[in-house]
Amino acid sequence: MNSLNKLKPVFLLTIVATLFFSKTWAQQANVNLDYNPHKNTENLVPFSAPLNSPEVHDDRTVTFRVKAPLAKEVHLTGVAILTGLGRGREPVPFEKGDDGIWTLTVGPMRPDMYDYHINIDGVQTADPSNTIAAFTAMPPYSELIVHGDGPAYYDAKNVPHGTVTRHIYHSDVTKGQRELYVYTPPGYDSSKKYPTLYLVGGSGELPSNWIYNGRANLILDNLIAEGKAEPMVMVIPNNQVIHRNHPKHVELTFKIFEDEMRKHVIPLVESNYSVQQTPKGRALSGLSMGGRHTMFVGLNSLDLFGSFGILSAGDADSETTLKDFLNDPNANDKVDYLFLGQGTEEANGFLGSRVTATRDAFEKHNIEHEYYVGGYGGHDWATWRHLLYYRFLPNLWK
Repeated sequence: MNSLNKLKPVFLLTIVATLFFSKTWAQQANVNLDYNPHKNTENLVPFSAPLNSPEVHDDRTVTFRVKAPLAKEVHLTGVAILTGLGRGREPVPFEKGDDGIWTLTVGPMRPDMYDYHINIDGVQTADPSNTIAAFTAMPPYSELIVHGDGPAYYDAKNVPHGTVTRHIYHSDVTKGQRELYVYTPPGYDSSKKYPTLYLVGGSGELPSNWIYNGRANLILDNLIAEGKAEPMVMVIPNNQVIHRNHPKHVELTFKIFEDEMRKHVIPLVESNYSVQQTPKGRALSGLSMGGRHTMFVGLNSLDLFGSFGILSAGDADSETTLKDFLNDPNANDKVDYLFLGQGTEEANGFLGSRVTATRDAFEKHNIEHEYYVGGYGGHDWATWRHLLYYRFLPNLWK
């Protein structure tokens, strides 16, 4: 076990929100876990960057800058940022200045976190001046944080914080070394038995993305401090169990993930942490591909799990893929909580239709569940953070 407590990464510190100085450190200073890191408060360029980008102004407009004097075209791209701008999937062009710096100002935008890319002459890249980037199983992208008047529900606040520990273990299922993260709540007491949420990501996401992009640990810290969520152990395993572009990914992934959970993940957690070891004390939830893992592994493994959160996922042929669960006359007795949710902007598209097809199957078979559409996001982290904070976690274990 590799404990991260002594390494002081951003997600393990208890943060004091106010400094001794009247000035707030921001503009990518990376001194504190600022809620407004892209506000220009010191007029300094981020360390090793060519210029300041992005810059969030007081009116919540955002200016992006790219130094590319030889480029012919520069565009802002990315599903999350374009959804936030109401642009669909249409890239937004920059304008080139005489100094070779390309500039784009957009907004005003709602306070939130937005993933984006810069496209330079057809080459997609992260923003070369933004120090806040994603570490995923996909090529890297940048993150824009549009702040509100204070810390948001997903920000580090001056409340008690839980601890996140990274475990490295050998898997006989995938034939190699793997990782998972375990969150223990503030005041974790080994004499108590905590319920456990197993939370997984989508295609191309690593376990750390639920920490850095999803802010799951900070969201849970804040909910517990607000008295809105039960203290729980939260486990974030890696549900990338076969190459995402493997031609038989859909055919193979669910069985491999189930084996990984049964043979390695759950035994590791339950041998190292004081947790309940019954289906009623275990929940499985995931976003997108992880939501499908929740459906096709979790709902068919009621000997393991009793609560479920399906985020932005579904199946057009749920009648077939979930037939054993849907036709189990005792399903409602075995399941404590079943949540199905998606974002407002994705509800009317192809992905949304799969979610509603699954909802219709639940309703047809009288499966007790909660269905929710909310937030302003599409198929992106703005939606998954919203679903976690406003619906799923507050209702879990109630």
